[in-house]
Amino acid sequence: MRFDLDGLDVFFPYDRLYLEQFQYMKALKQTLDASYQSNVAPAGTTSAQNDSRNGRGSHCLLEMPTGTGKTVCLLSLITSYQFAHPDRTGKLVYCTRTVPEMNSVMHELGVVLAYRAEQLRLSEAVNNISGEDVPTRNIDMGGTNQNIDDAEMLVTTTRTVVSGSNSSSSSTKDRSKRKRKIYSTANKSAAPLLGPIPNAGGSGVLALCLSSRRNMCVHDRVVNESDREAVDSACRSMTASWVLEKAKQEPGSVETCSFFDNFSADGGEGTSLPSGIFDLEQLRQWGRDKGWCPYYLTRRAINHANILVFNYQYMLDPKVAKMVSAELEAESIVVFDEAHNIDSVCIEALSVDIHERSLDQATRSLGRLSSEVSRIKASDRSRLQNEYANLVNGLIDQGLIDRPANDGSLGSNTLSTDVLNEAVPGNIRRAEHFIAFMKKIVEHLKARLRSVAGPNGGVQSETPLAFLHRMMNSTSLEAKPLKFAYSRLSSLLQTLQVSNLDDFNALTDVADFATLLSTYSEGVARFAIIMEPNGSAIPGMLEPVIQLACLDASLAIAPLFKRFASVIITSGTLSPIDLYPKLLQFQPRISESLNMSTFRPCILPLVITRGADQLPVSTKFDDRGDIGVTRNYGNMLIEMCSVIPDGVVAFFTSYSYMETIISDWDGMGILRQLSKTKLVFIETKDVVETTLALDNFRRACDSGRGAVFLSVARGKVSEGINFDRHYGRAVLMFGVPFQYTLSHVLRARLEYLQTHFQIREQDFLNFDALRQASQCVGRVIRSKTDYGLMVFADSRYNRHDKRTKLPKWILQFLGEHQLNLSSDMAVAQAKQFLREMSQPVDQSALQTVLLSIDEVKKLYPTISAK
Repeated sequence: MRFDLDGLDVFFPYDRLYLEQFQYMKALKQTLDASYQSNVAPAGTTSAQNDSRNGRGSHCLLEMPTGTGKTVCLLSLITSYQFAHPDRTGKLVYCTRTVPEMNSVMHELGVVLAYRAEQLRLSEAVNNISGEDVPTRNIDMGGTNQNIDDAEMLVTTTRTVVSGSNSSSSSTKDRSKRKRKIYSTANKSAAPLLGPIPNAGGSGVLALCLSSRRNMCVHDRVVNESDREAVDSACRSMTASWVLEKAKQEPGSVETCSFFDNFSADGGEGTSLPSGIFDLEQLRQWGRDKGWCPYYLTRRAINHANILVFNYQYMLDPKVAKMVSAELEAESIVVFDEAHNIDSVCIEALSVDIHERSLDQATRSLGRLSSEVSRIKASDRSRLQNEYANLVNGLIDQGLIDRPANDGSLGSNTLSTDVLNEAVPGNIRRAEHFIAFMKKIVEHLKARLRSVAGPNGGVQSETPLAFLHRMMNSTSLEAKPLKFAYSRLSSLLQTLQVSNLDDFNALTDVADFATLLSTYSEGVARFAIIMEPNGSAIPGMLEPVIQLACLDASLAIAPLFKRFASVIITSGTLSPIDLYPKLLQFQPRISESLNMSTFRPCILPLVITRGADQLPVSTKFDDRGDIGVTRNYGNMLIEMCSVIPDGVVAFFTSYSYMETIISDWDGMGILRQLSKTKLVFIETKDVVETTLALDNFRRACDSGRGAVFLSVARGKVSEGINFDRHYGRAVLMFGVPFQYTLSHVLRARLEYLQTHFQIREQDFLNFDALRQASQCVGRVIRSKTDYGLMVFADSRYNRHDKRTKLPKWILQFLGEHQLNLSSDMAVAQAKQFLREMSQPVDQSALQTVLLSIDEVKKLYPTISAK
């Protein structure tokens, strides 16, 4: 479908669309239009005023129901906007959480751009045949076949005009009511979706993924290393500038990477990527075919790409963003998809934990550096003298000296302009002086940990300013050099030609701690220093820890709001949406939560407040240890699994609670009864074990045996795994997944939110718990034809202040008769629901939610007025 949306020619690769898709794209366009208008200087505006105006973009918060095509709407609207307004629109930077999500986005993008290229080709063909310049908005492309979605289907496309006059011709009416036509992928004329594509998207678009070396490397030995750190180390050991220099001077003396050597030898424009859509596999294949390193090829090509897809950290973590996204133009459009936890990501990016064992490792690292400095002074003193001269002039920190990208130096974790623009203080310019400086910091932190873990110790909390004053008094260090600890360490590791930076992780954490501590010690305390005698997650193991906890999520994301034209924060589970502007300290131009259009009640939310014995069920602290609650939860799961076919997923509030309740169920014989109806799989903290369990869970569902997967809210399964179709006919949420309220870090953050943002403690805890619960139960529905049960098994969900914070698209299915249920009442409703949903899909009813543009326009004004 190609249509006009308020003056924008939109290329949408389906012949029909859902009402919420139209509403979503309209909100996106309003955001992008407002961004341009806010950056246009009125007549008589000075350049300084114009610069100030350009620092304020137009941003939005959008919640769209899961399984309704959010990704394709984002890509269709924004790429159409880029195509229509190339002079005022920069890159599309699409941020995701996981590699599978990244590849899924690239495939959807391939579909959208293939459709656009074909539509433009057909428009040009019509113009050539007619011999005159026919306005493309009046062309009807009703009979064109296009590849439309990741199910690899081709549909008949229709082109209409939203803002133009309504046609009354019978052919248009007939076409608007036609069912979607599906064609086989055997059609040889279908355009390629991924890889190098001449004139991709009809305008030579270049779309790239960027990930870690482990996901992009094609060197046989390196890619088979055990973990990410080992891959990074092996890569640097063969590609660092000093390694290449030695290989050039003494051929055969060191191993180098042939892919990187070829890439460097060809150099310049000769190693540029052609237009096309390159996911990670396509980039690896292109690298193998050309003999080039795909990782460094992609990093070089970033500035030439129109669309970039990568992880949140590439934008939010200052250490990574400085190396990857520093040169993105201000007109870029930044999208954070599945961004319900974006405030937590921002806080983690600026928080540092220091453990006793990491301090011991830092001491050993300083010893290694000291020995290396002594060796260099004896053999190549000029290297240290050159570094000293550069530091005197501040050339490295000011970016006037460009380090080779393959040297992998550390990025700065501070956002302060002081560190970026000033020269490094004189007392840490010399390598030996800086090492002595760092030793004092490490010894002070060790002393603080000993005092916390000692007999007179205990949990201590301090502001950064108080901690800094105590450090200065006990070590005689000055505050200013601490700001430069991280960048000075990066310079030293570069000068000493250290390839394996991961061996110095503990020392970089200490330097990071010192830099953040000094930088943010003044003014409002946006950080807290929490010292605990037992920071280990292993019961019974004492491991003291010092935590530099960021309390203000806006610190990491504020530069993006100021720098880029539009930042779009979207997810299926943003509710309650009103707290995000306070947490992230920005004013969204559009903030909207959309309902789900549906032709049948495909979701059945159930709130179970008591067991079959009428005893209340809840995981609140006073009740969770009750044997009656444990038994009722177990019987509830058995009864549900006995009537629900295929896959069932159960979420618990924490790993510790899941382990406790599973152990109790085993003693009661509940697990034996459960295994009679379904195989039981359990999520663990080990990623490999969980991945294997998920694979076997799917095999059990595919074979018809059925399975139940026991997992944890906030875990891997709740965030990135979809249980669509028969893999998830029901999700049970046992309890309300509140954070551990006795956490000292959480208490400090709650106090900060109350004091500075006027967010009450209970409001934030409810907000956080309900968004996690929504994220868990949202795994069950992934399309309009899918269906599933959402079971909220806790009496607290029956309270108005809890359930009203669920997303609108869940609340629209939650009626009064689904509240305050016992487990046997819920089972009866589940039976009836599954009996109705298991019938063949009514295709005529399905067509009622697949709307033509004319049908949307008739409905939209009425709906938007409500």
